[in-house]
Amino acid sequence: QLQLVESGGGLVQAGGSLRLSCAASGRTFSSYAMGWFRRAPGSEREFVAAISGSGTNTNYTDSVKGRFTISRDNAKNTVFLQMDSLKPEDTAVYYCAARPTYNRYVRFAGQYDYWGQGTQVTVSS
Repeated sequence: QLQLVESGGGLVQAGGSLRLSCAASGRTFSSYAMGWFRRAPGSEREFVAAISGSGTNTNYTDSVKGRFTISRDNAKNTVFLQMDSLKPEDTAVYYCAARPTYNRYVRFAGQYDYWGQGTQVTVSS
């Protein structure tokens, strides 16, 4: 099993940057694909980015391509989401999640077994 704890959220002006972290417990972290999702007020949960266990493969939703970067440090059991050029529409609660495999279904929240509690990101205009 994995326990996931996000951190790094906060309030930032449009155009600014934030770096989210997700610390995982468990000895098999490197075997899990990791994803970031977000939920804005009044909206459905949305896929943001995913990364394979080795870090070789990544996937992004179109709205964040070129602005967000997902990475991981398996030695520290941590996955990151570097968010640059933030926009007000990026405002949401951001969640990290883990699933046992990285495949074409990484964008589907239902495929993830473990979830963190979320961290709030607010981008002011």
